[in-house]
Amino acid sequence: MMTMTECASIPVVLTIAGSDSGGGAGIEADLKTFASLGVHGAVALTAVTAQNTVAVMGIHEIPPEMVRRQIDAVVDDLGVRFAKTGMLSSSPIVRCVSEAVEAHGLKVVVDPVMVAKSGAPLLQEEAVKALKELLIPRAEVVTPNLEEASTLSGIRISSQEDMIRAAGVILDMGSRSVVVKGGHLPGDPVDVLLIKGDKPRFYPGERIQSGCTHGTGCTFSAALASYLALGSSLESSVKHAKVFVSHSIQFGLKIGKGVGSVNPVSALEIDAERFRVLTSVTEGVCILESSEVAHLLAPECQINLVMALPNRYVVGEESVCGIPGRISNAGGRLKASSSPAFGASRHVARAVLSAMEFDPTVRSAMNVRYSEEVISAAKSLGYTASSYDREKEPLDVKFKEGASIPWGVSEAIKATGNVPDVIFHKGDWGKEPMVLILGRDAVEVATKAVMIARKLAKFLDNSLA
Repeated sequence: MMTMTECASIPVVLTIAGSDSGGGAGIEADLKTFASLGVHGAVALTAVTAQNTVAVMGIHEIPPEMVRRQIDAVVDDLGVRFAKTGMLSSSPIVRCVSEAVEAHGLKVVVDPVMVAKSGAPLLQEEAVKALKELLIPRAEVVTPNLEEASTLSGIRISSQEDMIRAAGVILDMGSRSVVVKGGHLPGDPVDVLLIKGDKPRFYPGERIQSGCTHGTGCTFSAALASYLALGSSLESSVKHAKVFVSHSIQFGLKIGKGVGSVNPVSALEIDAERFRVLTSVTEGVCILESSEVAHLLAPECQINLVMALPNRYVVGEESVCGIPGRISNAGGRLKASSSPAFGASRHVARAVLSAMEFDPTVRSAMNVRYSEEVISAAKSLGYTASSYDREKEPLDVKFKEGASIPWGVSEAIKATGNVPDVIFHKGDWGKEPMVLILGRDAVEVATKAVMIARKLAKFLDNSLA
């Protein structure tokens, strides 16, 4: 029988690096990365920095003997096999870390941090020699950017051929492998992996214009160490670490007055948000399907109920969850044709994305049929309503694919100054009149729809009496 400890055991990765008071790089980025990838992060702090997104205002080194004590304490108790280094600052710290790596037989990813994103030096000039002679020879893999690779190799890098030559020089220092990151070359970034006795491997990527690149090097090396600790090969670990960093840049944090920070927890957050959205849409559909009157709102084009991810994670219609095949009136009851899925809506998805530009908390919408009675029912419940006239739609909008709904929703919102509960239009040539019900989530929207349908049913009963 497995013990509680064995059941809960996960790989432990040690970061030997400095602290970033701004939270974007250093051990802060490392620990976020470790947590996101499912390894436990331990820390041996080498320096405390006073910095933000603009500048480094001060550095206080931890005494080398205290750095060594941290490493020993963690390794002796937690069974660490993999570590990564970041800011090491001075020769004495480089020396003590190198000795600890040797003594404990650690497989170490060396990120040769030399300069902060703001341009401040993080490695003293005299420590470069110690890094090359003492730590790199003990490295499993070294992960320099172009400037660091140039400093270590003495080669001015302006091409992929230069990257390979520089990697070869670093490899000759004793490291088992080198990844030279090509993000600072023009064009799409390509990283180069060189392993002793093997040909270069290339890892192409796309340049992401997010402005959030503070902490990329720390995050890459932490991700690489994590994948290695989880049992992936070096080649696979480099590939997955690059994807992880790209995702962290794409959904980076636009904070501060300088360079924004990468967001290593974005993958975890998106997964959690997708689950919340799917749950809300599923519950919203159940509310509609269990209602005896909601079918009164079904239009000829059928219904879709959608909900988007939070604004910071929206990349288009694929970030909106809806019902493939929509929701139809099946013999006096609404029935969804299939389970909720992301990317299952175009028209209603565009509507909710347009509304989110004005109010990011309004993330859900549902289309229902238009009638004066439907609008009256909504207003009688205290719901706010606004409309737009499709006959006034500009020609450049009318003939641009996918532009009509965003234009109309924007016009209706501008008319009231905020996002209403209901937006409607009375149609145009070949366009069915339509009502949109909006809300913070799919459950709220479905509840509003059922309330409107109940009021509409009473209106209809009274008119027949």
